[in-house]
Amino acid sequence: MHKLRFGRLILVFITILILSACGEVSDVISTAGNPTLKELSLQEKEQPIITKEISLSAIGDLLIHSPVYLDAKVDGEYNFLPMFEQVAPFLERPTVSIANQETMIGGEEFGLSTYPSFNSPYEVGDALKNIGIDVVSIANNHTLDRGEAVIQSAISHWETIDMMYTGSYKDEIDRENLRVYETPEGISIAFLSYTYGTNGIPVPEGKDYLVNLIDRELIASEIAKAKKDSDVIALSLHFGNEYERMPNEAQKELVQFAADQGAHIVIGHHPHVLQPVEWVTGKDGNKTFVAYSLGNFLSNQQELYQRIGGILTVKIKKTVEGEKDTIELHSPEFMPTYVKFRSDWADYEVIPMFQLTDQDLAGASGQYEEIKAHMSQWVTELEFMEE
Repeated sequence: MHKLRFGRLILVFITILILSACGEVSDVISTAGNPTLKELSLQEKEQPIITKEISLSAIGDLLIHSPVYLDAKVDGEYNFLPMFEQVAPFLERPTVSIANQETMIGGEEFGLSTYPSFNSPYEVGDALKNIGIDVVSIANNHTLDRGEAVIQSAISHWETIDMMYTGSYKDEIDRENLRVYETPEGISIAFLSYTYGTNGIPVPEGKDYLVNLIDRELIASEIAKAKKDSDVIALSLHFGNEYERMPNEAQKELVQFAADQGAHIVIGHHPHVLQPVEWVTGKDGNKTFVAYSLGNFLSNQQELYQRIGGILTVKIKKTVEGEKDTIELHSPEFMPTYVKFRSDWADYEVIPMFQLTDQDLAGASGQYEEIKAHMSQWVTELEFMEE
């Protein structure tokens, strides 16, 4: 009887040992082949956060009046580089730079011309390329000045020098090709461009691709497309009233619309004078940075404020965490510039305002401080480049 009980006890003990061993083996197999929920959660938390950063710069209107291109003419050719010598170092720093080339560079074949119907030398584009400009906006009120042939000639030259252009296109296929600049750092920027009109010159029937007119439905659809194909959306708008130093309600409403669609930055042109910068909040809480007008970068316009433009720069940070990407614009900077030339309309130069002396501009220091206050009145953290 005792032996039977003892045997049963041994049998129970052996069974427990076997079951325990099986459990341990089972746990080992489970852990090796199938991570627990806790382990999966830890793995997700340990995914690296990748941060990338670039800088984007923009300059204002290039209005190439006849005194400007005649001053550039040397031995039958046009050399605009000396005009940009003082500002070129500042345009070489950013990752990407965009300019508003307001006059078509159709070249001498079609006859150069000045206001009110512009056609400029090819060499304007060559100079911009040389000083570090990567993209040109060419949708403006002067796009159609000299007709389709001059537009096609200009576009041909932009393509020859491998310069990205936006806002005016050679055909419908070209227009449908969204302009996306891929930076080596892995941040892509889509460049869109539109103008309020073309000085009453009708767009040729069936050739809307020759110039992008401001149309909210078109802008919304192209921003939607850009969201899928790029990280950042940079929108150039040719709008506002000439020579007015503050944006009007129509400008503000259009910028708000662009912010609501998801544009990251709006670059304004056309007033030919500086208008302030501002952060605008979109309907989804997104922040859009806007420069309502960057003034004239190079022109022959004579009044003080018509001779002041500048270089705007913003930092763009992309944060990648797992499958989620976040874009943030921050640290806006501005460097006011001044178009200096002699009274006989010669020796045109674009000069950083902080370098001006009273011989260049009467009361230079006070004028510079006034421009700084004007540009930063809505963005007090705006920094000013001075070295």
